[in-house]
Amino acid sequence: MNVPTVADLAAKGESPEILFWVGCAGSYDDRYKRVTKAFVKILNAVNIKFAVLGTEESCTGDPARRAGNEFLFQMQAMSNIQVLNGYGIRKIVTACPHCFNTIKNEYAELGGNYEVIHHSAFLQQLINEGKIKLEGGGSFKGKKITYHDSCFLGRANNIYEAPRAVLEALDADLVEMKRCRTTGLCCGAGGAQMFKDAEKGKKEINIERTEEALATGASTIAVACPFCMTMMSDGVKNKERESDVKVKDLAELIAEAKGLN
Repeated sequence: MNVPTVADLAAKGESPEILFWVGCAGSYDDRYKRVTKAFVKILNAVNIKFAVLGTEESCTGDPARRAGNEFLFQMQAMSNIQVLNGYGIRKIVTACPHCFNTIKNEYAELGGNYEVIHHSAFLQQLINEGKIKLEGGGSFKGKKITYHDSCFLGRANNIYEAPRAVLEALDADLVEMKRCRTTGLCCGAGGAQMFKDAEKGKKEINIERTEEALATGASTIAVACPFCMTMMSDGVKNKERESDVKVKDLAELIAEAKGLN
């Protein structure tokens, strides 16, 4: 795959149109690596001049700050800001709402000012500009898809329409869960909950949310966040429905409909 690093371009005296911030999950989680590859295939297909930081990228510090380790957050953030500013990066696209929220809303106070776009909004932009054409919606035409709102995308940043616009471009039958948009239910992983044991209760949050998704009768649960991907996938496995219900990221759906996979 053609994935240049910012250092490669800088060595040639060039700079990318956008920096693709891959994030920890997109780099290391086996399931989410497939989302990274799907998004890269889309960027290559529409001839966007992009680059990644590669080994120079480190965690944004989101889990550290959410878990209460402010010192570690500031260390990680300052390290990333130094690298980004050193390369003169101005525009960043990421598939992770947690990275998106942190770089967009929390790096400014430490000297990191960038235009940050979540990949759902970027995909919508490419569709609106006619760079991604989906004649007849591809293989998802008429299929039931439900979309799970990520907390950091929805309630934290008020992005509700972009992911749905991407799904509508697939000409799919978008069915909403009872709790959606501003009243959506967390997948159970946000606020660094992903990295700790569950507290006492009657039911795991991701099971509750998966039940709502399955109740729609959708054969695909669309997500736009690596945390949500993990939690919803675990929920589908718990219900032993992985053979007939798939959890997929927006980038994977677009890549599949375009025949890029």
